[in-house]
Amino acid sequence: MFSSGRRRRRRLRTDPEAVLPKIERLATFLDASIVIPGTRFRFGADAILGLFPGGGDIVGAALSGGIVYIGWQLGLPPRALARMAANILMDTAVGAVPVAGDVFDAWFKANLRNVAIIREHMRCRPPAP
Repeated sequence: MFSSGRRRRRRLRTDPEAVLPKIERLATFLDASIVIPGTRFRFGADAILGLFPGGGDIVGAALSGGIVYIGWQLGLPPRALARMAANILMDTAVGAVPVAGDVFDAWFKANLRNVAIIREHMRCRPPAP
C-alpha cells in the first residue's frame, strides 16, 4: 500500500539522442537566438522575458525547468541535476534585478550551460544493451 519512499524515474518514450536536438533548440531560443549586428554577442528570449516585471522571470524559469525535467528523465545523477537547478536559480534570482539582471541574463546563458551538462552526461554513459 505504501511505497518505500523512492520515486521511480519516468523514462523518455523516445531515443535520448532524438531528444537532445530539441532541447538544444529550446536552449538556443532562450539564450542565443538574437545577434546584435556588428558583434558576436547573442542573447535570447529569456533576456527579453526578463524585461517584463514579475512574471517574465517566472516564465523563463518555467521554460528552463523543462530542460531540467528532461535531464531527470534521461537519468542524470542528482549532482548534475543540482548543478542545473543552481544555474536556473542563479539566472532567475539575479535576473529579477531591474536592468543589471537583464544584462546578467543575456551573459550567463543558464540553458546552454544546462544542455552542456546533459551532453556531458550522455557522453559518459555506457550505451544501452
